[in-house]
Amino acid sequence: MKKILAAFLLLSALVSVTFAQQTSAVKRELSPADVDQIVKKFVANEQAFRDALTEYVFNRNATVQIIGLGGLPTGTFRRDSFMMLNPDGSRFEKVLFSPVATTPPGFVTPEDLEDLGGVNPFALEPAAVPNYNFSYVGVEKVDDFELYVFDVTPKVIPNPKKSKLRLFTGRVWVDTETLMILRTKGKAVPETDENKFPIVETTRDQVDGKYWFPVDARSDDELVFKNGSVIKLKMRVKFANYRKGETTVKILDDDDPKAQPSPTPKP
Repeated sequence: MKKILAAFLLLSALVSVTFAQQTSAVKRELSPADVDQIVKKFVANEQAFRDALTEYVFNRNATVQIIGLGGLPTGTFRRDSFMMLNPDGSRFEKVLFSPVATTPPGFVTPEDLEDLGGVNPFALEPAAVPNYNFSYVGVEKVDDFELYVFDVTPKVIPNPKKSKLRLFTGRVWVDTETLMILRTKGKAVPETDENKFPIVETTRDQVDGKYWFPVDARSDDELVFKNGSVIKLKMRVKFANYRKGETTVKILDDDDPKAQPSPTPKP
């Protein structure tokens, strides 16, 4: 259970009959070659998105709740942060607000929070694409966008006893014009007796007129464990104020007397 958030951040997901039943996608015929080209393009765009995100700072507000009888929360974890950049380009979290959690001890771990920082940001890992099957579902109209809909499933589910690899399995929505992923829904595999992962839906918005970064990630799910216990989980994560960031320290030659700290954008 300690890795609930880590899986959430990797946004992995099992494709289920529920997805197929809920879709309003209309089948627009595409040749296998066309489908292959679309997949290659949106995967390349996803890599560009991940590369670009390493240059941005942003705010992240995360709330995780355990929901009890009557729909009332019985435990809450909250952490509002400003995600800065270190000189080496790694992510640094400045905690702005973090009240005492009322969730059970160890429910959310520091490792879970590191993953929330955007290091593995909310979609398919491009390097892992050879591990997936992509199934074209159709085209769905959402607001003013026409979106290609793809179901994504691992070719082989990793053995958790032999590998730490986690894969995405679920559904992605891709803009038919830009071939950017605008929405994902799914959960992580593999699961174990101790680690169960919720289905998470993530939506994105455009930043700087170019990249589509996550702005909202949410889950309302029930996790059923081998011992029969059931946890009803509610997660809400907001990402905002994306802007190009500077590192906390400017790296200059050690003998340079002009070496000065570099300003960091305010939270």
